[in-house]
Amino acid sequence: ISFIAGRAPVSAVCGDLPMEPETIRGKAEEIAATGVDYVKIGFFPSENVSACAAALEPLAARTKLIAVLFADLAPDFELLPMLAKHRFHGAMVDTAIKANGRLLDHLPPERIPGFINRAKSLGLIVGLSGSLETPDIPRLLPFAPDFLGFRGALCGNSGRVASISAEAVAQIRELVPEESRAGGPSSVDYRLLAARGYSPGTDPTLGTDKIFVRDFVLPVQIGAYSFEHGHTQKVRFDVTADVLQVTDHPEDMRHVFSYDIIMDGIRTIVARGHVQLSEALAEQVATYILENPRVVRVTVRVEKLELGPGGVGVEIERKRQTAGRGVASGPAGRKGQIAASQPRQERPEAIRRAAVKPSVVKLGGSTVHAAEMESWIAALAGSKLPIVIVPGGGLFADQVRETQFRMDFSDTAAHAMAILAMEQFGQVIL
Repeated sequence: ISFIAGRAPVSAVCGDLPMEPETIRGKAEEIAATGVDYVKIGFFPSENVSACAAALEPLAARTKLIAVLFADLAPDFELLPMLAKHRFHGAMVDTAIKANGRLLDHLPPERIPGFINRAKSLGLIVGLSGSLETPDIPRLLPFAPDFLGFRGALCGNSGRVASISAEAVAQIRELVPEESRAGGPSSVDYRLLAARGYSPGTDPTLGTDKIFVRDFVLPVQIGAYSFEHGHTQKVRFDVTADVLQVTDHPEDMRHVFSYDIIMDGIRTIVARGHVQLSEALAEQVATYILENPRVVRVTVRVEKLELGPGGVGVEIERKRQTAGRGVASGPAGRKGQIAASQPRQERPEAIRRAAVKPSVVKLGGSTVHAAEMESWIAALAGSKLPIVIVPGGGLFADQVRETQFRMDFSDTAAHAMAILAMEQFGQVIL
């Protein structure tokens, strides 16, 4: 602590202690007296967890305490409100038994957002640790933890009991974006970029690499029909991302875009729950991947595998604009151009009545490209009255009938197509 002399924050851990309130309190007081900025305290499964946290509250009033939960010991994240109540500064997840695997072996990526978001909502800072290695860094940064913890990875290839390697520290330092400092050379807040997988040093003159994930099959809660709710079905994902190069001589994780980011993103999105449409799922995956500044284009294919002898689904391509947003490269991305070229449509009568009394508004498929569509929807929303918008027939109904006739679909199949067409129309107009 004397050597650091306040140039950087210092933390210290109390060690593996029995969950006895006075023992925990005494050791934490001893560590805090050394002048460290943070005191980390392990909370093992015990009936005394609440009593231990309460015993530490007086110390928490003057020292930043970090509660350490253990991913390999069935951590109870319902303890987070109790920790906040007793004035803890933060919480982190680590592993207790290093020989039993890494953090992500026990806490898969799709569960991490739940922990981080809950802790932050309670005003706690959040950390992740547990035999982390350099490939884990780009996988964890998108979840926006406040800090990451390393030990073995800082020792190079010699193991966690060896001396710290300056080269290993430098490599990890470059993978974790440094926050801006007041009066420093940069006014950019890299903490915001870190949450989106910031990677410095990209060189547009080098072109792009294609990073792909193929035949990635997961059980997914998906489907618009009632019989598709309440259970999962197999869905295959194929993703290709065009990624700006950092160098044409890649040597380590600083120079590449990890395909784990794509797989982790898909798992995280799927874990959120039921998705109505394959199109919606594909859009969510594309949006997640385009949050990484190095990605300039992404193609996402979502294929449901249990609706027949083959696969059915959708493939979309999204690109990054200079402003950073992904846009459609197909017909959806040209919506504004198409709308401008369409003849003026008759304003639906129901819109004129909507300001007077609650209305049911039927919009036919022929109105989908009307130049006034945006103003119609705004007028309905501005009426502040109950409005039910019913996607009608027109263009979409004609397309269904044409497809049924051409491909000799049954009436049942055509009915299903009509329902999906109505839902897609609803997505377009809203």
